[in-house]
Amino acid sequence: MDQGSDARQVSRYENNRVAPGLDALIRIAQVFNTTVDYLLIDDAQRRPLTAPSSHLDARLADLDQLTDDERATITNLIDALVTKAKLRLITGAG
Repeated sequence: MDQGSDARQVSRYENNRVAPGLDALIRIAQVFNTTVDYLLIDDAQRRPLTAPSSHLDARLADLDQLTDDERATITNLIDALVTKAKLRLITGAG
């Protein structure tokens, strides 16, 4: 699947034009680090699947040493990479 069709499929899910299958629901839950029941049940309590990495917490603390512009650049890069990874996981593209 190419990225254009991946984005179209995600859009179909978001706009309730098609319901994701079980495999897609599992991938979506993994991407958002939550449980399938949280995605399916309106009043379900959100529970993370994995705990955050303490190594990552230490690296994030280092960001305080950067300028506002440098932090904005890193934030934009992280946002782009996370979006790409989420699309890849949701659609099953390798």
